[in-house]
Amino acid sequence: MTSSPVPDEAIGDLLDQIAEQLGFPVPAHLRAALDAVPRHLFLPPTLWLRDGNGGYEPCDRESDPDRWWRAAYRDAPLVTQFTEGPDGDRVPSSSASMPSVVVRMLMALDARAEHSVLEIGTGTGFNAALLAFLCGAGNVTSLDVDPGLTSRARRALQASGQQPDVVCADGAGGWRPNAPYDRIIATCSVRTVPLPWLEQTVTGGLLVIPWDTPWCNFGTLIATKQADGTAEGVLAPYGAFMLMRAQRVDVELHRDVLRDGQNPALSVTELSPWSVAGTDLDAQLHIGLRVPGTWHAWDAEVGAAHTRLWLADDEATSWAAVDYDGRQLSTFAVAQYGPRRLWDEVVHAYEGYVAAGRPGVARHRLRISPDGDGPGTRHHVSLS
Repeated sequence: MTSSPVPDEAIGDLLDQIAEQLGFPVPAHLRAALDAVPRHLFLPPTLWLRDGNGGYEPCDRESDPDRWWRAAYRDAPLVTQFTEGPDGDRVPSSSASMPSVVVRMLMALDARAEHSVLEIGTGTGFNAALLAFLCGAGNVTSLDVDPGLTSRARRALQASGQQPDVVCADGAGGWRPNAPYDRIIATCSVRTVPLPWLEQTVTGGLLVIPWDTPWCNFGTLIATKQADGTAEGVLAPYGAFMLMRAQRVDVELHRDVLRDGQNPALSVTELSPWSVAGTDLDAQLHIGLRVPGTWHAWDAEVGAAHTRLWLADDEATSWAAVDYDGRQLSTFAVAQYGPRRLWDEVVHAYEGYVAAGRPGVARHRLRISPDGDGPGTRHHVSLS
């Protein structure tokens, strides 16, 4: 067994990996923060690594220290906690974010010593420690709804010498006692920006928030608070985070959506389902923004087709199925049921995507405003 790397060597290697992802060296102030805040201090003794088969396998520091250290200083996200899902299966509930994404978000946040910062999602505490180094611990408030995570994060922060204010609270409400904030950053994704975040940001302040739609979990909103109480900004092409717990919807296709006696409308489409739910993240993000509340799932075990793309809405009232017969790719059978014709909506959104020149993530602008009909916010999407 080879010896474990010393932190200085490991951090230097991590900085090189991050620079390779960025395409340029890590900025000096963030390089200093990463050097002062070793990542391994914030990781639990057991990490959960991808097993190559769609699952996870444990990596224990005691029994496999070399592998644990390599994982700790690799530019990759690490699952650090599981919880039991609604069907009794284990699902990831906390992770250590990919370091290069952490750096990208901190660059976008542009947090400096004079700024007060609210972080939503303490997690391991690593990002809170970096913020404390950059802005001063007294200027940083970090929230997490999980008491176990906040307790462990406080211990890790103390060991690192960085001790921001860590609060166990639902991040959807922000934290009014320390408001207003010059910067708000989230380490969980949202589908709508909670109104308190908008209200607790100063005019001219920045919000850096991973974005999610039921169709596509990708992109990070970088928005500036306006004098009229709204926020406006662009989506950046990075970031795929766990959805904020308060915004998760527990709807399952076979349990909640499909019912005996449903008579779907049948048709044929020339649009390949892989064009809208394949590897084109630009298309997926565009569709997610244009077809609200709609998600998809692939099914290769359906008897009626070789491969089927299922669509359903969060209201569990509408669904669609697009079938590939395993032989030809010119046409696909479509079935649609419910008050929404979901596949028609997706086709319309995709046609708009093509007509607009297949816009990348960064061409999508969002304007966030208070919802006059309720206590939340709404967003308007445009292309730059």
